[in-house]
Amino acid sequence: MWLVLTYLSGAYLEGNMLQDGDKGVIIQRDKRTYAVAPHLPCGVVTPAFLRKIADVAEKYGAQAIKCTGAMRIALIGLREEDIDAIWKDLDASPGAAVGLCIRSIKACPGTTFCKRGVQDSLGLGIKLDAKYHGVPTPNKFKIGVSGCLNHCSSPPVTDVGLAGTPKGWKLYVGGCLGPRPRLGVTVAEELTTEQAEVAVEKIVNWYKANGTRAERLGRAIDRVGLEEFKKAVL
Repeated sequence: MWLVLTYLSGAYLEGNMLQDGDKGVIIQRDKRTYAVAPHLPCGVVTPAFLRKIADVAEKYGAQAIKCTGAMRIALIGLREEDIDAIWKDLDASPGAAVGLCIRSIKACPGTTFCKRGVQDSLGLGIKLDAKYHGVPTPNKFKIGVSGCLNHCSSPPVTDVGLAGTPKGWKLYVGGCLGPRPRLGVTVAEELTTEQAEVAVEKIVNWYKANGTRAERLGRAIDRVGLEEFKKAVL
């Protein structure tokens, strides 16, 4: 009887806990604690906000602070009853870490800081982040922007990737990681920054109109054909 009651109690708790994305939380492995990841456009953060993150983590007993692969900083191991207060103290919006939307844009330092940068990836990345971060899409959608062909922000394995060359931007589409990883296909080269912005907008709009929940951008392109896709967006 005790085992049955314990099981039912656990099932009740799991059924009534916050789900991924509710109040900006990410459920942790133990199914009892949460992580939150405030939005840091292209991973840029001030010393003052880093101090705030550390103060909040200590105040609410976070088990760890983790720099993620998506250029976010996650506070891990938080209690549900503290979530509202944590966001109030952080005074920040959640990063789009889960859900069917455009995730935080990844961008390397580019010509802003890096000696190898040949295009302003950070400037373009922040502009794209301001326009697209959190925008709903049929499936998750990732954008990577690199200032050179070292691909430090992984544009060939994002749904839309831009890599800087001395003559402009190289545009990749359809890449992804996950259980069925694939490299993106190069569909344009030597784009100006303005042309790259227009191309990204057309691709996002095309995917919103033609994609399904069962497929990332690359699979949607496979379904309709690469040439038909290129006619629509280039």
